[in-house]
Amino acid sequence: MQFDTLLKPINDFLLCPTPQAWLDEAKKPERLPILLQDHLVCELKAGQTAMYLLRRYACNDESSKHLLQWLKPFEDFAYRFEGNLEDLKNAEKLSKSIIGRSDFEHSDLIISKMVLLIREELHHFCQVLEIMLDRGIPYQNIAASRYAKTLIQNCKTHEPQIFIDKLICGAYIEARSCERFAVLAQLVDQELADFYVSLLRSEARHFADYLELAEIISPTDISMRVQVFGELERKLVSTPDTDFKFHSGAYALNSAN
Repeated sequence: MQFDTLLKPINDFLLCPTPQAWLDEAKKPERLPILLQDHLVCELKAGQTAMYLLRRYACNDESSKHLLQWLKPFEDFAYRFEGNLEDLKNAEKLSKSIIGRSDFEHSDLIISKMVLLIREELHHFCQVLEIMLDRGIPYQNIAASRYAKTLIQNCKTHEPQIFIDKLICGAYIEARSCERFAVLAQLVDQELADFYVSLLRSEARHFADYLELAEIISPTDISMRVQVFGELERKLVSTPDTDFKFHSGAYALNSAN
């Protein structure tokens, strides 16, 4: 498979591959709408997560307000069904520089990595939406799966550990996304396969950026926390799940709705 070198650190980081039960469900044509709808929402949530970290830890108040305005058209579309694809394409670019906080030494590093991540996630949002429109798949605001919510719920509640834990969670979410794009590319039509393969490089970089930030910001070794979240992520992915979404676990047909 192409991109083997790129995927090796991803597969080494994750504690299990996507289970066959999920793949068997994902290759069914009737599952494509939910995969694309959930993928669309996941791109926005990835941008929101990066933006929260920027606003909470890295940028000054004025830049924080500008970041909110950058994301607003995408949130209006996703949650209030306002706007259209052309509006979103015009809103993709950040028009002003983001200024870091002077009281946090890693501000500039976080800004450089997270602004690029947000820009790419919003571009991917537009790409997924365009694919959906071309295929006559309507956008629906669907409920989130247990995956990311459970990871975040297990973060510590004190600083700086909550920040470090969220960065580690981000690394796992991006790594699993990358792994799933790679396996999905083998199950779908050529147009979608090419699209999923095109996402691998950015998703792999996002994983590496989150992990690098966690290592730099943490005053202590992060390997124990990486292992904790790795085991949790493995459980979420490998155990039976009654919900089928992009990041869901081993789909349990007999207990599903």
